Amino acid sequence: NIIFMIGDGMGENHLEWTKQELGISLVMETMTLRGQSKTRSFSDSVTDSAVGATALACGIRTTNGGLGVYPFDMFDLVGHPVSLTELAIEKGMKTGIVTTDSNVGATPAGFSVHTDNRANGVDIVNQQINSEIDLIWSAESGVTERAAVESAGFAYINTLSQMNALQAGVRSFGQFNYDQIWRDETNDDTPTLSEMTGKALELLDNDNGFFIMIEGAHIDKFSHKNDKENMMMTAREFDKAIGIALDFARNDGNTLVIVTADHETGAIKQDKQGNYNFTSGSHSKANVPLFVYGSSNFMEYGEAIKNTDVAKRTALAMGFGDNVFPRKADPVQGQLPTGLFGKRLAA
Repeated sequence: NIIFMIGDGMGENHLEWTKQELGISLVMETMTLRGQSKTRSFSDSVTDSAVGATALACGIRTTNGGLGVYPFDMFDLVGHPVSLTELAIEKGMKTGIVTTDSNVGATPAGFSVHTDNRANGVDIVNQQINSEIDLIWSAESGVTERAAVESAGFAYINTLSQMNALQAGVRSFGQFNYDQIWRDETNDDTPTLSEMTGKALELLDNDNGFFIMIEGAHIDKFSHKNDKENMMMTAREFDKAIGIALDFARNDGNTLVIVTADHETGAIKQDKQGNYNFTSGSHSKANVPLFVYGSSNFMEYGEAIKNTDVAKRTALAMGFGDNVFPRKADPVQGQLPTGLFGKRLAA
């Protein structure tokens, strides 16, 4: 099994500030290996989330805004890079996407679709519901229609009660309350990230293994706003989800857990008095944390590796060597290039 966890926007100083301010220790820091991931895009030293996700999912860097596409073929005319999710499906593993963002958000889309622009919401949904992914749970997107989801063979769920009632073998598409899903305690029958993590692992567990990407999206969102209280709350909830994943991995004995970020947000720095502060409302080019459990040779302890190498080493752990991943696949069938404003051109 592969549990791939992404704290969107989570830098080293997010962790240090959270520990200092809340007086807590973090479960992720108990993992076997600790290093860093080097972030950038093909087009810039500072990456956006779409390209960060593409690097972690497909093992290649592309131009900011692109999702699962090559920088020289953004419209997927010749072909696109295969993702870890698709490798897992090819191997017969079950697959899942869990996030506190909407399903059309850059990180879940980076692990599930191929499109030139992260703003192509309808295209992203269409590719997701026509995929072979077993489980996609997120905040409501506003462009995901229940009828389309159900006609594609998914059970449509939008409450914690419905999620908990799911049985193994049922493919499901979750659209939960956007205003609640990111919190560490929710109301309105909405699951938390840790609750989604526990149930998803229960549903995906099988003799042939699974691959799941789990994202704590709001570390990034609140860092953009320089909102330290909510950033820390979401970081703590993400860490709680990591604890659930680690408990599963320890009990299972055959699970690799990877925790990292797509980029750092907020350029958090420590002043001479030892206090941490946001110094930006944007992304930075800082390296981000990388934790691994379940492997002794994924990296050297303390090593900083490229974000694309995180994907490559994950593929290797899944049994796919350098001659298999990264790999080009044929264009997505039925897709057309987009125009300047992200709308599909007429055939």
